[in-house]
Amino acid sequence: MAVIEDVSPLGAELDRSYRVYVRGRLKFRVNQIVYVAFSLDETVMGFAFPKEERAALVASRPRAFHLPAQSDLRFNWINADLAALDRTEARELVVDAWRMVVPKKLSRAYDLTHPHGPV
Repeated sequence: MAVIEDVSPLGAELDRSYRVYVRGRLKFRVNQIVYVAFSLDETVMGFAFPKEERAALVASRPRAFHLPAQSDLRFNWINADLAALDRTEARELVVDAWRMVVPKKLSRAYDLTHPHGPV
């Protein structure tokens, strides 16, 4: 079971990323692009994810993943219940979301310094 403390340090550790609070909700940004956001009760993590792959992910694990609100379906976004994820999986999802919003050279540099993924 993952909790917000398992992933929140990544918001400051990943290159060009920073943590902000918007209306009490923790979000991770690169420039002005939000790539991870947590619910107010910190049980749901929304994150950048390719639209074309969402349905397959939700179908594969419907208790862990669910589509965003109807108004957010136009974005590359999906939600996950943190309690249904383990710590490693939650951290990998954050890094993958970060990869969607940074230049490829930063993503490649991360791979060189973290060959086994986020610790």
